[in-house]
Amino acid sequence: MRFEIHRDDWGVPHLKADSATALAYAQGWNAAEDRAWQIEIDRHRAEGTIASVLGGEGIDWDRFAREAQITDTARRAYENLDSETRYWLDSYVQGINDGLDQYGSRAPEFDRVGTQPGSWKPWTPLAQWISTHILFAGFPVKLFRRQIAHALGENAVPLFALDGPGTAGSNGWMVEGDHTASGLPILAGDPHRFLEEPGVYQQVRLSCDEFDVVGMAVPGVPGVAHFGHAGSVAWGITNAMADTQDLYQEKLRRVEDGTEALGPEGWEPVRAWIETVEVADEDPRRFERYETKRGPIVAGGFADGRRESEAFSLRCTTRAHKDTGFSALLKLLRSTTVADVDAALADWATPVNVVMAADSEGGTLHRVAGTVPVRDRRNMLFPVPAWEDSTAWRGTVDPLPRCEKSGHHVMANERGIAEPLGVEFAAPDRADRISALLESQETWTAGEMARIHSDTFSPSSGALLSAIEFLDDLSSTAQEVRRLLLSWDRRMSGDSREAALFARFRAQVVAEIEKLPPFDGIMAGTEGFPSVFQPWFVLRARMGHVLTNLLADGNGLVGPDERDAVLRSALESTSAQERTVWKDVHRPLIWRALLTEDGLSGTDGDHDCVMSTSSVPGLTDSFGRAPVCRWAWDLSDRENSRWVVPFGASGVPGDVHARDQYPFWAEGTLIPIVTDWEKLTFESAKTFEVERRQTSVYARKVPDFGEVTFDPVDPAVDIDILHSWVTEDRARFWGMREKSKEEVQGIYEFLDALETHHAFLARLDGMPVALFQSYDPSADPVGEYYDVREGDIGCHIFIGPAADDRERRGFTGTLLRCFIEYVLSDSSKDRVVAEPDARNDKAVSRFTSVGFASGPEVRLPEKTASLMYLRREDFTW
Repeated sequence: MRFEIHRDDWGVPHLKADSATALAYAQGWNAAEDRAWQIEIDRHRAEGTIASVLGGEGIDWDRFAREAQITDTARRAYENLDSETRYWLDSYVQGINDGLDQYGSRAPEFDRVGTQPGSWKPWTPLAQWISTHILFAGFPVKLFRRQIAHALGENAVPLFALDGPGTAGSNGWMVEGDHTASGLPILAGDPHRFLEEPGVYQQVRLSCDEFDVVGMAVPGVPGVAHFGHAGSVAWGITNAMADTQDLYQEKLRRVEDGTEALGPEGWEPVRAWIETVEVADEDPRRFERYETKRGPIVAGGFADGRRESEAFSLRCTTRAHKDTGFSALLKLLRSTTVADVDAALADWATPVNVVMAADSEGGTLHRVAGTVPVRDRRNMLFPVPAWEDSTAWRGTVDPLPRCEKSGHHVMANERGIAEPLGVEFAAPDRADRISALLESQETWTAGEMARIHSDTFSPSSGALLSAIEFLDDLSSTAQEVRRLLLSWDRRMSGDSREAALFARFRAQVVAEIEKLPPFDGIMAGTEGFPSVFQPWFVLRARMGHVLTNLLADGNGLVGPDERDAVLRSALESTSAQERTVWKDVHRPLIWRALLTEDGLSGTDGDHDCVMSTSSVPGLTDSFGRAPVCRWAWDLSDRENSRWVVPFGASGVPGDVHARDQYPFWAEGTLIPIVTDWEKLTFESAKTFEVERRQTSVYARKVPDFGEVTFDPVDPAVDIDILHSWVTEDRARFWGMREKSKEEVQGIYEFLDALETHHAFLARLDGMPVALFQSYDPSADPVGEYYDVREGDIGCHIFIGPAADDRERRGFTGTLLRCFIEYVLSDSSKDRVVAEPDARNDKAVSRFTSVGFASGPEVRLPEKTASLMYLRREDFTW
């Protein structure tokens, strides 16, 4: 296979290959070339190993990542993928690993911390996706609401909701052809996330014989999931603000043989295990973790030797359904119409998004996509008791909401078509402002979308300004502040002194409100929650975004006299003499894995503007959350489209393309998209082979034996070896000796389609030597013949005809121990069950030799089986 890398004047990679598989490899290779340090840090985040690179500052995140079972969830989701998506993903991961070998040294950060790039596993991109989005729905806010309800009563909880005014979200809009210069739709938008350098999105073009797509990729994840233009169809998303994560109050107790949690039907077993976090230049940290039937414990647990405890478990759709939505990614790339996009979104899982799409035939789409659980409304507001039936999940929402209106469409995280799916949404201010701007002009072009992207009008400032208009008993200094504020145009422009003055006044209001008696000490006790959750308990930060609620008449917490006193004090404390302009204090706060001087200028906007560069009123005028890309897709001609990212195409410090887009991003302008290959610069080409299973689900180098790997069986690719093995005379106990090749392939295709059964080829130093199968006994006929326990996993083993290797001492036992080690790497599994044919003395002996205990013989339809069991605690290497 072969691929080529071309670049435009901004260093944006344009990747060309002859197939989707080769292109996936190329995209992984390029991610390693341009973003090696970034994707490796993201891998460590996902695996909970960031402290091994960055030291003690990463311990708290690592602990949370291990508690939340991010990697284990990703592994389960990977094994649940269809074979085509799995192969495509494997090719991408192979590209990353080969690219890291080639380009890892380009990133100077590795030398700074004294480490080298590691190796990506097949499920690492899924783990990165989960890690990026696990706090996206903000489940810790349920603990915050619980605190407010305890301190102020449940009636006070809505006052702290983010509807008025909201924090940063994302903007998206679609103008149908009746209002565009070309007569075909235009899509535009900008997602708002925490700023990281390199940026969280990478501009890319992916071109092969099946599709040609430009869009925003997430480095470390194949395809362009969120924002893409395929020529004849384009799409974009915003966060639907759906609630998809629940916190359960758990009652735990120690018992003689482990730990139990109180569930709806009584006390249930809890899985417990020890996690070890490696820390650079420090001793490792060890801690005990637990998972109940609801999900992993993420807060609380046993302390001081207590035998009873309360804790909180986290239930997420990704873990509950073993699905990250990756099956949609390749289908999106292949889409040519909105109907194709709509069909691809049937596989979307998380995060839940509002999607807009349009095609060159004038078709449009506006719908919610993702997986939302059906459960009691109270689950969406607070942590709920695990022991009550009413709190259980009851399927998923189907169908998801759609919008059928015509004209222009706006999505800005406000209450809209996704309202039934969530609790807190952004205020309608940004959405209303975008609608007003769209209606102010009859026709639009993609190039003119930047006027909307860069709008700095502050809708939420109106309520605060109205509240001071008729205040009396003000000093002359305060009156001058009020005069300047009331004459201000309410635009958070970077060169505006009045905008800076308003921000100082607003900060004083927040500080004064926080001093009022109702709010004294209401966050007491929250310091005991994990540090990862602490940002949700900063009361002042929350107050700064809900000033409109707290100053409104009849709110029950701040009366009219107290409100006026707060406003007077804030006016008196604000100086009108300072000559600061907004951009002098409104500067970016950028997360980097290694701190560096940024030297970046301030910019326009604020949290409630369309140009949503989010300060935190009362805490800081700087902004850490902002548009992490801007885009405008023209369906009449893709080269009329525009985009920009905060920094640049390269993640290598000092590279000419590391920050060349920042000036354009800071002023709200967009740069052109070039798709003419003749106008691009050829960089390189590479010829390679995609290995069908170059990244295995398990790999171990066994001293004096060799490297053992396990690869999921691909029926179409592996059929020759499968058929040759299972039809041998010694395979009589497998019951397939008379099967044709097509019949054997059909059997394994059926197994491949099941979520409960999995088949693996074991390789020794690359040579296929055995066939292993794992299965859920409760979903298998054998489960009808014994008492299946929670945590049981069944296994079958077939040793291939590798006569020369079988002469090695302990050949079969070593392979079997490797497979047991693999199936028990799933922390939900506590006991391995085997059921060899009772007549197969050799198989029974194999299992006995590695520690299996014999159970009863049972009469299955096809054989008399000898049940055998191996408990986790009895397994030794």
